[in-house]
Amino acid sequence: MTALTPFHTLPLQQQVAQMFVVRASGHLFDSQIRYPAWEPQRQTLQRWIGELGLGGVLLIDGSAAELRLKTQQLQEWADIPLLLCADIEEGVGQRFSGATWFPPPMALSEIARRDWDKAIEYAELMGAMTAREAVATGLNWILAPVVDVNNNSDNPVINVRSFGETPEVVSALATAFLRGTQRFSVLATAKHFPGHGDTSVDSHYHLPTIPHDIDRLSAVELPPFKAVVAAGVDAVMTAHLRVPVWDADEPATMSQRILTEQLRRKLGFEGLVVTDALVMGAIAKRYDANEAPILAIEAGADIVLMPSDPEGGIQAVCEAIESGRISRDRLCQSLDRIWQAKMKVCSQPLSPTSPQQDLDRIATPDTLDLTRSILRESGRRQGQRLSTVSSGYNVVIVDDWLRCSFLGHQTPAIALPKQQGFAPYLVDLGGNCQPPEMGTGRPTIVQVFVRGNPFGSSRAIAELADTWLNKLLKTGDLVGFSIYGSPYTQEQISQKLPLSLPVGFSFGQMPEAQAIALEALFGKTPLQWSALKPLA
Repeated sequence: MTALTPFHTLPLQQQVAQMFVVRASGHLFDSQIRYPAWEPQRQTLQRWIGELGLGGVLLIDGSAAELRLKTQQLQEWADIPLLLCADIEEGVGQRFSGATWFPPPMALSEIARRDWDKAIEYAELMGAMTAREAVATGLNWILAPVVDVNNNSDNPVINVRSFGETPEVVSALATAFLRGTQRFSVLATAKHFPGHGDTSVDSHYHLPTIPHDIDRLSAVELPPFKAVVAAGVDAVMTAHLRVPVWDADEPATMSQRILTEQLRRKLGFEGLVVTDALVMGAIAKRYDANEAPILAIEAGADIVLMPSDPEGGIQAVCEAIESGRISRDRLCQSLDRIWQAKMKVCSQPLSPTSPQQDLDRIATPDTLDLTRSILRESGRRQGQRLSTVSSGYNVVIVDDWLRCSFLGHQTPAIALPKQQGFAPYLVDLGGNCQPPEMGTGRPTIVQVFVRGNPFGSSRAIAELADTWLNKLLKTGDLVGFSIYGSPYTQEQISQKLPLSLPVGFSFGQMPEAQAIALEALFGKTPLQWSALKPLA
């Protein structure tokens, strides 16, 4: 690799390519790519980086060890160092197995109800540990924190990804997380401007609308963004939604009135503006694949994330510049910001440490202790303890078993009830919805994994769980219930459950969360389950 060079010496195509970030698999081999429509094969990706001069790559899937090798490989292909990012709002382990997977940010607001100072401390530690593991795996750009105020319980896409339901809580916890990341050489990103918390539409499919007036936006949606901008956040990600009070025609990602007038001029943000993924339905269903990057850049975006057609988009932006539709000054503004960001995190040579030395900083005892502390102190429980049975059922409900990475034969949600006499009965949205041998008197526990996930079906899972619980309550077979993920679904369902029924709740869904939540059912300590490990 050569040293960083001023972008103004590059050909126009390579200048424009610096504004484009594509998605790629974190796996090392083409045969492991899960989503070929979004993740290019090795040869294509290498050409985009080496010949087009791509500015960065968003990575997903694989293990932390693979990621360490993949990021090194990508940087070696590049003449100008890359921005390498990932959606790791809950730690590197959320996307890459083996690294630390923290509970969702909303777990911290639950702790803040009882101990404000501890929640702030945990948020800062979570930010620092996420950044430390990001650097160890070769990432230099964290697409977090989420600073949306989730004040809509029906929100299908933000939900527990938010730090809370009020601007005060979100502002404090998000800035604490940001302080943690700033201990390391990484970029952090506030998302999704101007606020995606009060929506009931998933922008991965359709275009939501925020119908509020300016006073409401100023009181609720904007304060967390003001807080993180004041705290020095490096980047702000746009939201694919309409805000009619500011722009009745275009979504925020395509709106100069929102990105330039509101974010740049009124909030005084001087860092990178990055779009949310342009392949999302809110944009892809409304705009031509090559027109969308042009509109986003005209609006004020510096980085175009996950365009549908990277090569076509780069060419289209070049033509817009050559025709005068996008000015050279506008291009130079973005290139200057990208240059400053890369100088911050890419100006040093590749780490001289070995992959093993870097991986020794992954999932260390302090990160695992923090994960357990947040899970324990944010969990909920009620009712009596469950007893061992000779023959019972453990009904486990998820969205899609084929895509469920946090459950397996040896994970606590399956293995621990089985040890207590409850045989697993697995259900997803495409499976059998009738309880086995209903009314036979066989004791049954129900475990539900549901949260506001992009592309998820949280409402459908909640309805399925409700159907099962109604029938099991009627037959008298329900003896315990545990839910992982959404506190809104837990609160809704718990209203119909007897107070004496053993109930456990965890914001997290990972194996450690399962073990701690099941303590409410069986009265055992997590230490007794520490030998149980998730499948590789």
